[in-house]
Amino acid sequence: MVLLALALALQTTPPGEDPVDPYPHSNANAGATPFKGSAMLAAFHGRAGVDRIADDLVTRIVIDPRIADILKGQDEVRLRRLLKEQFCYILNGGCGYSGRTMREGHKNLGLQTADVGALVEDLQAAMRKEGVPFAAQNRFLAKLAPIKRDAVER
Repeated sequence: MVLLALALALQTTPPGEDPVDPYPHSNANAGATPFKGSAMLAAFHGRAGVDRIADDLVTRIVIDPRIADILKGQDEVRLRRLLKEQFCYILNGGCGYSGRTMREGHKNLGLQTADVGALVEDLQAAMRKEGVPFAAQNRFLAKLAPIKRDAVER
C-alpha cells in the first residue's frame, strides 16, 4: 500500500499534456492481452508503423463529423500517446500502457455504439493507409472489440 501511494505521488505529466489526477498504472488497463510472438507487430510495420497509425487515427477522428464533438476539450496529445502505448502493448511491441482502465478513460464521454463504429472505420482507414494486411487488421480489431463493453455508456 505504501509503495502504491509513493508510485501515485511520483507520477508526472508528460510534456504537452494536461495534468490528470493520479491513478494506478497497469498493462491490464489496456483492455486486451497482447498477441504472442512478433508477427502482428511486423504486420503493422513495427513500432514506427504503430505510431503512424495512432497519429493518423487521431487526425481522422478529430475531423470526423460523426465523432469529432466527443473529443472537443479532450487532451489530444495524451490521446495520441495512450493510443500508441495501447496499440504497441497489444501488438507485443515491448511497450507498457500507462492509461486508465477503459471504463474510467471513457467515462462521461457519452459514447454510443454508432460512435464506436465510426472510430473503427477511422482505424481501418489508418491501418489501410499504413498497408496493414486485411487479416492482421481483423485480428487486431477482434482484440479491441471487447473494449466496447466498457466504453459505451448508452
